[in-house]
Amino acid sequence: MPNRIGSRAVVIGAGMAGLAAAKAVAPFFEQVTVLDRDWLPDEPAPRVGTPQARHAHVLLAGGAKALEALFPGLRGDLVKAGAVVARAGRDIIAEHPGYDPFPVRDLGFDTIFLSRPLLEYVCRRRLADEPNVQVQPRARVVAIVAAEGGAVAGVRCEDNNGLVQPLDADLVVDASGRAAPTLSFMEAAGWTKPEETEIGVDLAAATMIFETPENAPKWKGVFHMNEPPKEFRRGSILPMEDRKWIVSIGGRHGDDPPSELEGFFAFAKTFRTSTIHDAIRRAKPLTEVARYNLPAIVRRHFERVPRTPRGLVPIGDSICRFNPAFGQGMSIAAQEAVVLGKLLESKRSRAEPLVGLAEQYFAEIQEYLATPWATAVTDFVHPETRGERPPDLEQRLRYGAALVRLAAQDAEVHKLLAEVNALLKPHGALREPMLASRVTALMETA
Repeated sequence: MPNRIGSRAVVIGAGMAGLAAAKAVAPFFEQVTVLDRDWLPDEPAPRVGTPQARHAHVLLAGGAKALEALFPGLRGDLVKAGAVVARAGRDIIAEHPGYDPFPVRDLGFDTIFLSRPLLEYVCRRRLADEPNVQVQPRARVVAIVAAEGGAVAGVRCEDNNGLVQPLDADLVVDASGRAAPTLSFMEAAGWTKPEETEIGVDLAAATMIFETPENAPKWKGVFHMNEPPKEFRRGSILPMEDRKWIVSIGGRHGDDPPSELEGFFAFAKTFRTSTIHDAIRRAKPLTEVARYNLPAIVRRHFERVPRTPRGLVPIGDSICRFNPAFGQGMSIAAQEAVVLGKLLESKRSRAEPLVGLAEQYFAEIQEYLATPWATAVTDFVHPETRGERPPDLEQRLRYGAALVRLAAQDAEVHKLLAEVNALLKPHGALREPMLASRVTALMETA
């Protein structure tokens, strides 16, 4: 392809953020090398490097749209592989405090449900079709290497035998999840590291997979949401491939779910409704209980750093790690990858296309981070949540509660709220003047 931006791009990490990033940058470099320290299975299977993969995952509509832009025809591939397509508002019931269930309505778009290992597997297969992309497992990035002037020159990686070798690169995309390669590089090279905002959520989850019973309810899945601040416990039953249910239960701030079968059922029985417990007590367990703990969610404010190293772009959890209970991480990473690809396309013909790339990228992805971060801030409704509370927290919580009440009454508001939560529309749509006036009026009557 003419006007290639550089010889090589290196992507650190072969999770969903890394796979999406590799596909996004592939048209602009002669070679793209994806490095992952983990073994990558030849089938849909969990792996050591992604312990969260044993838990429930959702491909939100906004994320599915982004991945479809990167991998045309992906939805068909996923459905063929066994993914379950569910109509938002109709097929997955939502048990919300005061609404058990929330009004059931066809909201006009779909959500895709499948296991994280299956999604990674299908995307890895699609990426293998790219002739200039190489995925290299069991390759641990030891360090990002600086060029003269502080720009990125490549990485040093260690293979399975402990041999460390340099790998030149014009662009390094850090999809490692914790941003350790990026932060270490910036510190060593004298760059200003980004400020971090941390919210201590102390989340604990337990997950099992069940065979969907023959006499299963008509719904395809259920979300059971807790009533904060007096309740910590929540749970879900979600469909996945091979006619299975993936069932997750969770608590926070020390109210942790048990790690054995009897305790799992007992925990589910304490929910405000019996929906989840009644469903799984008739289902056949297929796995043992898998546990997952997340002490805190973190946002790294790269957008506030005046200058960043040329040729270095973090993505996904390396920028912002969200509460996995809301299923936003994979979808946000896909949207960020689309932004990166579009920026590279716009700069392709420039003499120095990588100059200013990271700064523009950080600025443009902020609108995509707004919705999940606004959701994250609501965790402060629990007094036990650690971190700096926004000064307008009480107003935000009251506005959110009134918005939910209005959505229960008005199908159009319900659809809009669902579209924002599905990352199809920006968070600002919930503050449009006409809607805001209706929500405010409802707040005054509460």
